[in-house]
Amino acid sequence: MASSMPRSLLSVSSLLCLFFALACAAPANLVLTKVDRKIDLSSQIVRSTTQIRVENKGSDPASELLLALNSAQAKSLSYLRVTTSEGKGKSKSQAIVLRVLPAEAQSPANVTFYSVQLPKSLNKGETVALDIYSAFTHLLTPYPVEIGQSDVQLVLFHDSAHFLSPYPVKVQATAMKVPSFRVESFTKVEPSKISDGEIRYGPYENVPALSYMPITAHFENNEPFAVVKELEREIEISHWGNIYITEKYHLTHAGARHKGGFSRFDYQSKPSASGASSFRHLLARLPPRAHSVYYRDEIGNISTSHLRSDLRKTELELEPRYPLFGGWQVTFTIGYGIPLQDFVFKAEDGRRFLNITFGSPFVNVVVDNLVVKVVLPEGSTEASATLPFAAEEALRTKYTYLDTVGRPVVELTKKNVVPEHNVHFQVHYRFSSVAMLAEPLLLVVGFFAFFGACIAYTHFDFSISKSSSSYQARQQREEVLDAVQRIQKVMNERAATSDKLEASLRDLARTGNVATCKAARKEADAKLKDTNKDLKAILDSLPASSRSTVLAKVDTLMQKEREKQEKLQQKHTVTVEAYEKKLSSKEIDSRVAPYQQKLTALKQEVAELFHLLDD
Repeated sequence: MASSMPRSLLSVSSLLCLFFALACAAPANLVLTKVDRKIDLSSQIVRSTTQIRVENKGSDPASELLLALNSAQAKSLSYLRVTTSEGKGKSKSQAIVLRVLPAEAQSPANVTFYSVQLPKSLNKGETVALDIYSAFTHLLTPYPVEIGQSDVQLVLFHDSAHFLSPYPVKVQATAMKVPSFRVESFTKVEPSKISDGEIRYGPYENVPALSYMPITAHFENNEPFAVVKELEREIEISHWGNIYITEKYHLTHAGARHKGGFSRFDYQSKPSASGASSFRHLLARLPPRAHSVYYRDEIGNISTSHLRSDLRKTELELEPRYPLFGGWQVTFTIGYGIPLQDFVFKAEDGRRFLNITFGSPFVNVVVDNLVVKVVLPEGSTEASATLPFAAEEALRTKYTYLDTVGRPVVELTKKNVVPEHNVHFQVHYRFSSVAMLAEPLLLVVGFFAFFGACIAYTHFDFSISKSSSSYQARQQREEVLDAVQRIQKVMNERAATSDKLEASLRDLARTGNVATCKAARKEADAKLKDTNKDLKAILDSLPASSRSTVLAKVDTLMQKEREKQEKLQQKHTVTVEAYEKKLSSKEIDSRVAPYQQKLTALKQEVAELFHLLDD
């Protein structure tokens, strides 16, 4: 027994061996005359190809064959396919795929039976050759479970040297292909040997039914353990000429977990010795004539990708933002379009059907949970799916732009998906070409309604009736606002006249020309007289209901403004007389100072009242 195998596994294996030795008796009518089993361990997916020959030793004809798997294999079973061929040698016909279902027969604990329906009843003495192909996920266990950046990945594989069968086996042999010549250990059960990267057990003769001989192999496997935890594929059909596919991935490295730090320098400079079990490239085989391909993650678009296409295939090689070590994960989305006429066809009964691949387009990727959503055009009816394997099916409705009743969605869910599931499936539905006109007509009607509303708006009078109280109140408010604006304009003219009068006094102080100063006084008095008439006319035009409120504010303002003008005129008279008497500057300033002080205070009051007029 291998020294690296844990003691707990030894005890469990011994108990299993004892259990199967005491299990229920095997059926006596069928015998496996020869079993040749080959197990491929070169990737994370364990693939087994078994050729068996069955002979009926009993007197009753047999129409079914039972296959047995232990509990671990049954839990990890992803794909099972049994075929047979008629004829011999060159006359062999094409392989016939047989129907496989969970068996109704009662099985012992830790064993699961599957029923294979034979193409025809097997009579006494007759034989039939079967080819059994199966794929398992998560059967390889990293050991050790954590490795550093420079370490290689070692894995454990548990199985039986004897082919687990509910029937006795005359002769059998098992060969396990490992991806590396480095095999740390393997269980030695005579006869067994290792040669050229292949561990061989047998041949064993006259093996009883349900015989189980536990074996373990511990070997190096640096292949990428790329596992997609969640994958959502949305296939949206548009009868305007394209099918749009969007795939959302949650990808993780399911191998030995990375421990310690990460050195990008070592990873770049020593790719063969640093991060041997990590991966940074993924290859997706897209449908032929795929176009508008994009690849992005949560941050945004990613340009690290290469697209190669020809008439038969389209290959997308992409690289995440960082290499993936054990336990690391990344989420990203890819999308592309494909021509409608290449994948949607019309059946003889008038229905249409989509014929496209089911699984992930990535090579050697395991998908734990896959959801495929086929979004049919709005107006489609009688939607149903046809798959070559079992999957959960549901019918839902999706609403997008310009939808009225929604688009039918055929949702297919399957767990534990491997590349072998990436085969064609069909979705049938009925769709009338007239339904294609629904969205264009909806747009036409929408635009027509919009422009019709615009035309109606420009031709109808939506104003409020002139006899209503609200209209009259608004009209009065507008008249009051207009009167206030005109009053403010007149007051600004009076203020400008006062500024010119004060400017004449400054010119008098500079030039001593009394005549010019008197002429400016005469002009200012005439201007102020005219503005008094303008103010009276504005106040008389105000509505009677609002005149009292406005008059109170204007009267207060005018009173202060007149006082300001009087003080300015008094200042002007005193200054002119002083210059006519040719008094000194000091004497002139002493005579003018009382008037100037009062004038400054009145200017401040007038300015405040002027602002209050806006309210």
